[in-house]
Amino acid sequence: QRFYGRDPSQPTSEIDFMTEEYRDIDNHVIAARITAENPDDGFKPTSGRIERINFKSTPRVWGYFSVGANGGIHEFADSQFGHLFASGPTREEARKHLILALRELDVKGDIRTA
Repeated sequence: QRFYGRDPSQPTSEIDFMTEEYRDIDNHVIAARITAENPDDGFKPTSGRIERINFKSTPRVWGYFSVGANGGIHEFADSQFGHLFASGPTREEARKHLILALRELDVKGDIRTA
């Protein structure tokens, strides 16, 4: 709805994607997967308990993590246990925000990470 200049809280009609103009892109988002993989074992998934995740959201960076109350990664999941997203007016600005967030991300526990 927003991409086509409409208020998503007021859906009034269907969008004809073939004929309607959409607004210019003024924001870019880039993401990084946060995984538990052992670089010494060909980046195979690693298991163990996560004791602490230190991550601070900002207006330009946000994320989520899927870690159980006991610090475990869900047994039926792959090695990914989180995502970080960053935005900016250009792809380059979004990339810079993501790099800074990844540098500050701190994961402690029994798992191996790259």
